[in-house]
Amino acid sequence: MAVLWPWMLWIKAFHIMSMVAWMAGLFYLPRLFVYHCQVAVGSAESERFKVMEYKLLRMIMLPAMCSTFLFGGLLAIMPGLIDWHAGWWLTKLVAVFGLAGFHGACASWRRAFAEDRNIHNERFYRMANEVPTVLMMIVVIMIVVRPF
Repeated sequence: MAVLWPWMLWIKAFHIMSMVAWMAGLFYLPRLFVYHCQVAVGSAESERFKVMEYKLLRMIMLPAMCSTFLFGGLLAIMPGLIDWHAGWWLTKLVAVFGLAGFHGACASWRRAFAEDRNIHNERFYRMANEVPTVLMMIVVIMIVVRPF
């Protein structure tokens, strides 16, 4: 797809912007779950958290994740941009799919809150909140340092 090369910097810029928006959501949604655990089921506060969680996931995180994959995929198919014999890209790809899996877990947890059937406590969500940080660190190190 050499035809994409003149647009490479634009594609990279949109990939980075998409990733930043997606990561912001992945950092913030579990924090909302922590706060949601602290309010009574059926309360006005609980209903407000449900709206906030839904809008964050569906209106910000989902489009940001999709555009991250779209622009990242466009970069990946550019000839010569990635040395497919190096090992860093596979590690990065596994971490990115880990982020997508965490996104799916967040969607499941949000659905449980929406249906008033959350089974996890604050501590669970506080610990879960660290997962995207670790995965993001792996992604950034792999793409910037390319250690192997």
